[in-house]
Amino acid sequence: MPHYQSWEEFSRAAEKLYLTDPMKVRVVLKYRHCDGNLSMKVTDDAVCLQYKTDQAQDVKKIEKLQGKLMRFMVSKETHSMTMETD
Repeated sequence: MPHYQSWEEFSRAAEKLYLTDPMKVRVVLKYRHCDGNLSMKVTDDAVCLQYKTDQAQDVKKIEKLQGKLMRFMVSKETHSMTMETD
């Protein structure tokens, strides 16, 4: 269960994981107020990616990735080209 330190690496890996098998991937967001930590976990039960932060500016990045994954989930077109254009 790797904890990514770089947001760019994590978001790229999360998108790639989702695009390999969209029906198996789950995304979990967890906020711990006592620590001030926000963590995001993307898993397909075989691979688990995690990113943890306590920085306020990272919340926007996490929100943007969450929105992007949600758009992938509701769209009907194939996603192979989407990853290459971003």
